[in-house]
Amino acid sequence: MRPPKAKPQDSYIRGRENPYFAGLLRGNDTGSQNISPSTSDTGDLRGTSVSDIPGKFKDLPVKDSVSDILEPFEQTTFGTLLKVPRSTSFESQSSQSDMSFDLDGSNHLVKQSSPGTFETTEEHQVVPVLPRPMIEKSFVLNKRKSNLSNIPLPQSAATFYNGFSPQFEILESCESTMKLNLYLKARKDDVSAGVPGKFLRAVIGQDVSDVGSIASTIMYALYLNETIKSDQFCTVPIINMKRTDLSSHAELKWLLDSCHIDVPSLLFVDEIDLSYFDLFGCLKLVLVNGHKLPARQEALKEAVVEVFNCRKDESVYPWVETVTVDQDCSCCSLIAEKLFLTSPELLAGQRFSKLLLAGILMDTGNLTSPHCTTKDKYMATLLLNGAGRFGSNGLYQIMRYKMYDISDLKVVDILRKDFKKWTRGGKPGPTGSRSMVSNIGMSSIGISLEQFLAHERSSKEEIKNFQQSEKLRLLMIVSGYYDAQKNFKREILVSAESVELMRNLLSFFSSNASHLPLKAMHGPSLRDDMKAFEIDEVTSRKTIERLLEEFGGASKG
Repeated sequence: MRPPKAKPQDSYIRGRENPYFAGLLRGNDTGSQNISPSTSDTGDLRGTSVSDIPGKFKDLPVKDSVSDILEPFEQTTFGTLLKVPRSTSFESQSSQSDMSFDLDGSNHLVKQSSPGTFETTEEHQVVPVLPRPMIEKSFVLNKRKSNLSNIPLPQSAATFYNGFSPQFEILESCESTMKLNLYLKARKDDVSAGVPGKFLRAVIGQDVSDVGSIASTIMYALYLNETIKSDQFCTVPIINMKRTDLSSHAELKWLLDSCHIDVPSLLFVDEIDLSYFDLFGCLKLVLVNGHKLPARQEALKEAVVEVFNCRKDESVYPWVETVTVDQDCSCCSLIAEKLFLTSPELLAGQRFSKLLLAGILMDTGNLTSPHCTTKDKYMATLLLNGAGRFGSNGLYQIMRYKMYDISDLKVVDILRKDFKKWTRGGKPGPTGSRSMVSNIGMSSIGISLEQFLAHERSSKEEIKNFQQSEKLRLLMIVSGYYDAQKNFKREILVSAESVELMRNLLSFFSSNASHLPLKAMHGPSLRDDMKAFEIDEVTSRKTIERLLEEFGGASKG
C-alpha cells in the first residue's frame, strides 16, 4: 500500500521531499514494535544503496526541484504578496519522538540514536523534538524600474546561483523600512498640522546633495525619535535641497527607490518655513555632519541645540552642549553603531541597512579612501546584507555609474546636478535696500561641451532658460572629462546676461591670463553672449570660483 503523502510542514528538510526520505521520517504506519539495533545493524543502514530501496518506494514519483521551490509560495488576494512558512521541526505524538526507519516494510526498524541526548536508558538514547517557533516571511514580486545590464558589475556568487532577471525581482519584505516610512509619514502630517504644543526638532545636514548626507539625515532623525521618547518634541529630518533637484541626482533617486523609501513623505527644505517656527521660539535644530549651518540658514543659528559629527574644536556655537566629535569616519558609520547598540533589530532589514551601507561606501570610496577608518570597515561588514546579490563592490559600482549617467536627464537637470550660486548685494541705498544684486552661478559637468550641447536640440535655449530661472547675470559651465586617449580635458562655457557683460568678463580674464589661460573653441556655433574655451587641465574649480567671485565684486563698481 502506498504511504500517505507527507504535508510540507511535516518534512524535516524543506526542498528535499523525496518519497524515500519521507518514508524514513514517517516510519511504519502499521504500529509495529520498535527494536533497538546493534552497532552492526547501524552499519548496514549506512551501507544501504539506492538499489536496496524497497520496491514500493521506487514506484513513487519524484518531485523536481522547481516544484519544491515554488510549493511554499501562495498567491494572495492582494496581488503579488508571497508568504513562505518555514518550520525546522515536525509534529510528533510523543515527547520522546518515536521516529523509526522502515527499511523492508516488516520488522527492520531502527530508532534514531545520538550521543548528545537529554534522556538516557540502558539500551539506547532518545532525542526529544523540541517545538520551534514558526518563521514567516513575505516576498514581493516587483518589475524593475531601471536596467542595470549595461553597468560593469563585479562577479557575484549570488547572481551566478540565483540568476539575474532584467525585468522582475523578488524582494523580501523589510519591517525596518516599513517602520521608517510610517515614521516619516506621521512626522510630515504633524508638520502639516503645525506641530501644535510641541517643539520642532529639525535634523538637517549640509546643503550638499550626496548619498551620505541624505542617509545620515534620515537615519539620525529616526535614531533620536526611537531613543528620546518625549511628547515635547516632533523630530523631523529635513533634506537640505529642493525637491525638484532630486530629479537631477539619478543615484539618489535609484537608492531611495531600491530601498523602498517613501519619497513623498520626506520633507525638503523648500517645503517648510523653518523661520516661522523660529519666530515663535519652538524650533530646535540638530546639525548633522558639519560644524556650521549653510550660509542661507545662518540666521537660524541660535536655534541649534545639537551638533553631530563635527571636527574637534570646530564648533562655532559655544552655547550648544550636545556635540558629537568627528572620529574621522563616515557619519553613517557612527549612526549605524548607535542603532546597533540601541535597536539592532532595525539593521536586520536588508533595504534599511542598504541605505546606511551606501552612505558609508560613497563617503569612503568603497572603503579605499585614505580617510577610511576601522569603524567604517566594521560597520560596512555589519551592514553587508544590505548590498544584496551584487555585493558591496557591485552596490558601489551602481552608485558611481548612476552619479555620472546623464542619459535620462534633461539639460536643466544636468546643470542643476552640481550647481553653485553666489549672491552679492550692491551698495546700500537711502532706504537701506541694495541698489544692485549680482548673481553668479557655476555648474560642473562630466562630459565634453560638444556632447553637452548635442544632448538636446534646444540645448542653447535651455541654458538660457536655466540662467533666467536662477536670475543669474553670469553662468559658467565647467566641463571635466577624459577623452578617448584617457587624457583629462577641461573646458568652460560662459553665458552672460548681455553682450556688454561678456566683453567685461573677457577683459577681466585677459588681465588674469596667468591664473586662467584660455583658448577659444571655434567648434560649436554659439550666440554672441555665449563663449566656449579650453583651459589648462591643471586649473582647479577652486581657482575658477575665486576668479568669478573677484569679477562679481569688480563688476558692481
